Amino acid sequence: MPKDEEVLVVPARLLDELGAFSGFQQNVERYLPAILDRSNQSFRPRSIVEDDPSFKQLIPYVILECSDENHTQLFQYTRGKGQGEKRLHALRSIGIGGHISVEDTSGDDWYTTGMLRELAEEVTIECGGQQRIVGLIYDDTSEVGRVHLGIVHIMQLSSCKVSSAELELEFAGFRQIDTIQSEIDRYETWSQLCIKHLYS
Repeated sequence: MPKDEEVLVVPARLLDELGAFSGFQQNVERYLPAILDRSNQSFRPRSIVEDDPSFKQLIPYVILECSDENHTQLFQYTRGKGQGEKRLHALRSIGIGGHISVEDTSGDDWYTTGMLRELAEEVTIECGGQQRIVGLIYDDTSEVGRVHLGIVHIMQLSSCKVSSAELELEFAGFRQIDTIQSEIDRYETWSQLCIKHLYS
């Protein structure tokens, strides 16, 4: 991890002002306008904010969903050792995404630019789709959770034509939701929260 990598954060006090929560929060209308307001955002060195819970790093967390033969399927993968967050290695995930960085500020919408960049870096999507924001995740039960704020997107795809674009996304592919639910303990915490709140 480069020492000078600067990532997008919001102050923890903002969440306290809006209404502190832990776990999955579906009331995005209450939080999102303030979180995405540039006056509440700043870029700070990742090497510092990784250990500073007074700032929350914004992480787009995109769930790829498709339907095949009347069954809803989710794209899932196992995090390899080369993935940036060492504390999540070897866990499965249904979320694609990562940090918003200074390189994403060329356009007007930093967050969306960063979300689409992360998506393109990690997967190749060979079909159309529509995405919407469905929730927020804040997990204060772990070190990694306390310094990140997840913004959960569902991208509904017109077909299941997605492949991994990164070697560290191992065993990647679509699985039916009931199969994922039966193996939920093998998934990272954020994925478990999404599975329980969005697909139970």
